[in-house]
Amino acid sequence: MGSRPQFIDDLSRGLTGPALASPLGDEALLDAYSQTVISALDRVQQAVAFISVERRLPGDQSGRSGRGAQGGSGSGFIFTPDGYLLTNSHVVHGATHIRVTLADGAKFDADLVGDDPDSDLAVLRIGSADVLPHVELGESGKLRVGQIAIAVGNPLGLAQTVTTGVVSALGRSLRSNSGRMIYDVIQTDAALNPGNSGGPLINSAGQVIGVNTAIIAGAQAISFATAIDTAKWVIMQLFAHGRVRRAYIGVAGTTTPISRRVQRYFELPAASGVHVMEVVKASPAALGGLRTDDRIVAMDTLAVDSVDSLQRSLDASRIDRAVKVTVLRGTQKLELDVTPVEQAG
Repeated sequence: MGSRPQFIDDLSRGLTGPALASPLGDEALLDAYSQTVISALDRVQQAVAFISVERRLPGDQSGRSGRGAQGGSGSGFIFTPDGYLLTNSHVVHGATHIRVTLADGAKFDADLVGDDPDSDLAVLRIGSADVLPHVELGESGKLRVGQIAIAVGNPLGLAQTVTTGVVSALGRSLRSNSGRMIYDVIQTDAALNPGNSGGPLINSAGQVIGVNTAIIAGAQAISFATAIDTAKWVIMQLFAHGRVRRAYIGVAGTTTPISRRVQRYFELPAASGVHVMEVVKASPAALGGLRTDDRIVAMDTLAVDSVDSLQRSLDASRIDRAVKVTVLRGTQKLELDVTPVEQAG
């Protein structure tokens, strides 16, 4: 018999051979990952705040804090040196008193600058004579699935808690408390719990890429954050108007399928549309000629294949500007001129 191959002898001595040797030991690899997280956290930790609120109990008309109030809490973060904070709308909506506690223990009363339940975002302001630690806002449009995601917040009242994971998926949709869809939501497996809401989701450079928003009850490692690019747009709207401006036409409807035969005959862009169940009297839709049982299939050149896509089409750019709404009515395809107005706050 020939001599035994050398690698067999190497394995028998517990060796892997030079070609299989890792250039870094396990400890060095762990230290590199840990250092990345620590460095990112150092950039934001002092700007992450604990937010406590008081709300008037149902039926209480006194407006006074104390026995007639109920409490709540969440997280937020300072994004300007003069004390503007971003958080979730559901953390502060309807609050009669908002208190912010910073990482160094400093406490401030906060004013609500603007609140947008439709995107579940709100901006607060605290007064301070000092330049405050603040985060750097990143760009969620450049995110890649699999990159590091770090969540910072105050889950269950445990201040300055850090959890880590990766970006699990991009472009998710999430329904807000108001019923409107939030688009371009980030999915992550960084653990979130009640109280994390409103805290920052950051990348390995310490830039904020999202606002931690929600978890799915009963699921594991499925958490969601509103993309920071969406938050930037909402912030500018709240600064400019104190609210987010959206267009309104005055219809209620449901998503409905369209047969392939009808789609081909009318050369429609999608196999579904919005079945109009109600047209509000004297609304832009009524004035433009929409009727109950019409099926909306397009707005200008954009396909309308669902109620959510119709909502998405009605942004501020369409306020007081005539649009072409394409509908199917019986055996006809019609184009109606509708001029949306601003949605009431």
